[in-house]
Amino acid sequence: MYEKVVKVTRNYQITIPSEIRERFKVKEGDFLIVSYDEEENVIKIMPFKKKRLTIKLGRNVTVEEIEKATEEFLDGTDS
Repeated sequence: MYEKVVKVTRNYQITIPSEIRERFKVKEGDFLIVSYDEEENVIKIMPFKKKRLTIKLGRNVTVEEIEKATEEFLDGTDS
């Protein structure tokens, strides 16, 4: 079992220790699932692996369009 003590920052953020990041190949920009297991009374952090959809639009895409697509991706909705 990998176990490390981490500090929660003012913005409720934590740093994932390097040994754990390397073990699960977590990189900057990756998405993770954070859940609370009531039966075990533990917080679990798991890699989120969803097949990435790519579309060739033939035009430039705005930051707003990218942000909206990211939100829809995380919500599991398509509009």
